[in-house]
Amino acid sequence: MDLDAIYQHLRGQIVILDVTSPYVYIGTLTNWDPLYLHLENADVHDLRDTKTTREVYLVDAKHLGLNSNRKRTMVRIADVVSLSALDDIIC
Repeated sequence: MDLDAIYQHLRGQIVILDVTSPYVYIGTLTNWDPLYLHLENADVHDLRDTKTTREVYLVDAKHLGLNSNRKRTMVRIADVVSLSALDDIIC
């Protein structure tokens, strides 16, 4: 699998990063390096702070828009379980 090609395809798009911790990241993929994915205008959300499920939170983000709380953030690639475009969420 050519990860650089996948990242290149998603560059500039709003993406969802599901990670091993109870966090979910939603933001614009701007860059990457061997260790980190770089997001801008990101919503870094701790799912322990809400009663909603991950799936409901993501559907709400698609319909209502992002609640950006970080201008820039970096997420360790080793922690990412799933990467997808927000546009790929099925409602």
